[in-house]
Amino acid sequence: MWKALNQKGEGLGHGGMDFIEDYRLVECLRKGLPMDMDVYDAAALSAVFPLSERSVANKSRPFDFPDFTRGQWKARPALGIVAG
Repeated sequence: MWKALNQKGEGLGHGGMDFIEDYRLVECLRKGLPMDMDVYDAAALSAVFPLSERSVANKSRPFDFPDFTRGQWKARPALGIVAG
C-alpha cells in the first residue's frame, strides 16, 4: 500500500502518512472491512500524553500503562492488512 500510494501523498502531512491512513480508513468503510484501529488502540494512544505529563511532574517516576483490553489483546486476531 505504501508503494502504491506514496506519490499521491507526497508533500502532504507527515510525509504522506496522513493521506495513507485516511485512504485506508475510507477503503475499510467502503468495503465493510474491520478498521485497522479500534477503541482500545485509540485509548492506548490517548493515554501516552497524560502518563508522560504525570511522570515528568513526578521527577520521571514511571507509571504503569493501563491495559484497556483487560488482557484480551493477547487473543486479538492479526489485522488483514498485516497478515495478507
